[in-house]
Amino acid sequence: MIDNLPQLEADALATITAAADSEQLTDVQTDVVGKGAPLTLARRDLGSLPPEDRKAAGQALNEVRARIEQALETRRSEIAAVERVAQMETERLDLTEVSESAHIGHAHIVTQAWEALEDVFAGMGFRVAEGPQVETDWHNFDALNIPPGHPARDGFDTIYVEHGEPGSTLLRTHTSPVQIRAMLTQEPPIYIVAPGRVFRRDTADSTHLSVFQQIEGLVIDKGISLADLAGTIEAFTDSYFGSDFSSRLRPNHFPFTEPSAEFDIQLPDGSWLELGGCGMVHPNVLKAGGIDPEEWSGFAFGFGIDRLAMMKFGVDDIREAFTNDIRFIRQF
Repeated sequence: MIDNLPQLEADALATITAAADSEQLTDVQTDVVGKGAPLTLARRDLGSLPPEDRKAAGQALNEVRARIEQALETRRSEIAAVERVAQMETERLDLTEVSESAHIGHAHIVTQAWEALEDVFAGMGFRVAEGPQVETDWHNFDALNIPPGHPARDGFDTIYVEHGEPGSTLLRTHTSPVQIRAMLTQEPPIYIVAPGRVFRRDTADSTHLSVFQQIEGLVIDKGISLADLAGTIEAFTDSYFGSDFSSRLRPNHFPFTEPSAEFDIQLPDGSWLELGGCGMVHPNVLKAGGIDPEEWSGFAFGFGIDRLAMMKFGVDDIREAFTNDIRFIRQF
């Protein structure tokens, strides 16, 4: 076998070159330099040679093995490079910019209305405020001049949660508690709007849901009057709906404002549409918020974001906006 070293080397190098991947090359390595490989068996034949021939034969054997092992290492590097390129191609991310013709998602119509309202009031100098959706009975009712037993509580159809004393914790029925929290944590003057989700035991129909969105505004400053409220509502109407719309106030009653009013907007066809409630902040509410009503005055207003979105986009049934029907969502 020692005499066949040149042929053994040629066969081994050819087999190494033919290996197509790492797995095949591992098998080839076992075949050409493993325990049962012809090259390994040839080393065992050295003992049968005359002493004077063993050194030269051993040196030749080592040189052949070294060249084969070098060929293995070279082929391993070549295969690794090819496999790395293939792996990168498989894992490649398509970062091509989306073409103009591709369909992409967009904000829900209620979200569009929400963000538009925030932009309008931010442009008028209001700051956006937030508060918890799970509220205390005090923040949601008592501090807003609606004490226990007050008939106004019946109209809210409150959803209470099991936390603390029975009836002490609830899902907020309006975003007005944010106004109380703002008064308790900020020094006047205060100019905020509070958009958010609210909850009531309403039966779902074309204009009502048990979970809906409201936005309320609060202004506390010195010398604030009903004229400031009317001017703010008119400025909002013009900014959000356009110059073809106007607003008016109609007397009403709310426990947390005095005097109170409903505000309507006049459509371009001359008809009037009720939008929300408003009024001058009741002195009891100012006191609950830690503000002296002899020094400060203010107004508050609020309306439903969902209904505003339905009106703006011409949707007749508010439930359509929350069925997640893609055919409806894509229209807006």
